[in-house]
Amino acid sequence: MMRIAAIDVGSNSIHMVVAEARPDGHYVVLDRGKEMVRLGERSLTTGRLTKPAMDRGIKTLARFKALALRHGVNRFRAVATSAVREAGNGGEFIQRIYDEVGLRVRVIPGIEEARLIYLGVAQVVDLGGPPSVILDIGGGSVEVVLIEKGRATELHSLKLGVSRMTEEFFENDPPRSREISKLEKYLRAELEPALAGAIRRKARRVVGTSGTLQTLVSMAAHRLGVHPGTQIHGLEVPAEEVSKLRRGLVRADREARLAMRGMDPKRVDLVVAGAVLTDIVLRRLEASRLQACTWALREGLLQDYIAGHTKGIEESARFGDVRRRSVVRLMRRFGSTPGHSEHVARLALRLFDQLRGRLKLRAECRGWLEAAALLHDVGHLIDHEEHHRHSYYLIVNSQLFGFRPDEIEAIGQIAMHHHRKGVPKPGEGGSTLLAPETWRQVKACAAILRLAEGLDRSHYAVVRDVKVRGKGRRVAIELQTSGPEASLEVWEAKRRTELLEKLLSAEIALRMRAPSRASRKKARKKKRGRRRPASP
Repeated sequence: MMRIAAIDVGSNSIHMVVAEARPDGHYVVLDRGKEMVRLGERSLTTGRLTKPAMDRGIKTLARFKALALRHGVNRFRAVATSAVREAGNGGEFIQRIYDEVGLRVRVIPGIEEARLIYLGVAQVVDLGGPPSVILDIGGGSVEVVLIEKGRATELHSLKLGVSRMTEEFFENDPPRSREISKLEKYLRAELEPALAGAIRRKARRVVGTSGTLQTLVSMAAHRLGVHPGTQIHGLEVPAEEVSKLRRGLVRADREARLAMRGMDPKRVDLVVAGAVLTDIVLRRLEASRLQACTWALREGLLQDYIAGHTKGIEESARFGDVRRRSVVRLMRRFGSTPGHSEHVARLALRLFDQLRGRLKLRAECRGWLEAAALLHDVGHLIDHEEHHRHSYYLIVNSQLFGFRPDEIEAIGQIAMHHHRKGVPKPGEGGSTLLAPETWRQVKACAAILRLAEGLDRSHYAVVRDVKVRGKGRRVAIELQTSGPEASLEVWEAKRRTELLEKLLSAEIALRMRAPSRASRKKARKKKRGRRRPASP
C-alpha cells in the first residue's frame, strides 16, 4: 500500500496528515501532526522571514518527517503558503528545508490554496443544497470559497490573515476602540469583492476551517454550555453567539482572554483580529450559524495527489454523497457483511416510506435509518452476543462525516436497539440523552429496523419487497419472496413486531405473497446455473 504524508507549511502553523492510499482510490488517515511555529511573525509586515522563525520551522519539519517515516511513508507532498510566498527570503527557506530535512516544498499561489481547502472540506462536509461559503482564516491570508450545488464556483485569497492584521492594526492590549474601528473599516472594504457573489446568491451557510475559527466555535459553544473537547468537527454555533463573543474579546486583555473557556492558549494573541473578521463575514452574509470543519488544505492536498495518481476513485464516484460514502467506508472497515446489511437497509427504507405518515417521521430520519441499517452489525467485530451494544459504541466513536453530533448519536441508538427484545429507554448503555422528539423518532426507526432485520434472517435476501396495507388497528405487511422457502424469515419477523405494533397502536399480520411468474422464472434459471455439470 502507498503511504503518503501531506504537509501544509502555513504562516501560523505547520500541519501534517499521514494516510494510506487504497487501490480503490480512497485513503485511511493514520496520524496527524500540528505545531504552531509563527513562521509569519513580523515577516508579513517586514517582508522577510526571521531566522528564529525559520529555525522553528526546520525543527518541526524534521520531526514530522521522522514521524512519517516511522509510519512507512513513501510519498511526501508539501506546500507553503502566504508567509513563504511573500517573503523576500522565502526561496532561501525552501532551500534550507531541502538541504537540512530532505523535503521538497512547493510554494503555491493563494487561489491554489483556496482550491485545496475546498477539496479537503468537500470530503467530510455535505456541500450540496443551497449555496454556502467556506471561510479559512490563516496567519497571512484568508480564503473565501463560494459553493453552489457542491462545486466551488468562486475562489478568493486575500491578504487579511490574523498575524498580519494584528501586527498592522493593534498597538495596545486590549486594543483601543479607534484601532478596532480602523480594522473594521479596512476589512469591510477588502472583503466586499470576495463576498459579493455569495451575497447575490444568498449563501447563508458558513463552514469555517483553520485553528482560529475552530477556537472561536469552541469558545462560543462553551458560552452556550456545550463542552466539545476535541470533538469540534461538525459543531455549529449561532452567528449571534459569535458576535457576542467578539464583543467580549475586544474588551479583554491577554490575561482575561486566557481565562475564557475554550480558548486555545497558542491563539490568545491573534484571536481578537480573527473574531472581528469572522463577525463581519457572518453579518455581511446574514448567516445564521457557523459550522466548524477540521479538514482543510492538507487533506485537500492528499486527495488531489491520490486523484492524480489513480485511474479513478471508485468509492467517490459510486458514493457521491459524503454521508453515504462515510457510512460505507465504516461498514467495510469493521468487516460487516455488505450483502446482508445492504438488503436490510433496502427493506427498512421500503417500510419507512410506507409507514412514515402513520409514525409521523421526519424526512431526515430516513438517512439515519439507512445509516443504522448499514452499520447495525459492525459490533460483531468485538462480540456476537452483545454486538448491538458494540455497534453503538463503534458508531458514535468513529468518524461519520457529513452528520451532526446529534445525528450520529441517533444513528447509534437506532443500531443499538435493532435487537428484538424490549422497549428502548433513553440513556441505555451509557448513551447520550436525546431531545424527547428526536428520541420518539429514534424509537420508530429502531422498530422498523428490527422488522427489516428479521425479514433477512437467513441472509439470503429471500424477501424481495414489502407492501404495507390496511388502516386502523389492523395492518397487513405483504412479503414478496423469491421462492416458497421464507418460513424462517416470517417466523423471525413475527417475533420482532411488538415495538412497531405498540407505536402504531395496531396488530400486524405478515402475509406471504406468491412470487410473480417472472421472479419464479428467474429463480429457476438461477437454480439451474448452480447445478454442477455432469461428469464426462
